[in-house]
Amino acid sequence: MSEKATSIDEYLDGIDPAFRTELERIRALVTRLVPSVEESVSYRMPTLKYKDRALVYFTASKKHMSFYPSSWAIDEFKDRLEGYRTSAHAIQFTLDKPLPTELIEDLVLFHKRQIDENQQ
Repeated sequence: MSEKATSIDEYLDGIDPAFRTELERIRALVTRLVPSVEESVSYRMPTLKYKDRALVYFTASKKHMSFYPSSWAIDEFKDRLEGYRTSAHAIQFTLDKPLPTELIEDLVLFHKRQIDENQQ
């Protein structure tokens, strides 16, 4: 994994190809849901920004991947996240137990609404 990636593509070039496929799926899904997102790398993580705010981050580690949709979104959909390891800001998942498309959509659109309402 590239510690100094300056773009999402560069970050993805440095990870396990199987993880890359899954993170590309998430990237494409978020971009389809919110076409105006801007790509960047923030805190060494691929970041999709909306209205100059981080909408989601995603990362790959040795044994799992993480998705960061916001603490508000994680709280809102906590009941649907059973079986995944979560923290205040992140959801960990694996290739054996990926995040379902519908759940990603709900998490992203919930956070987008929070940003639209200028939630801090």
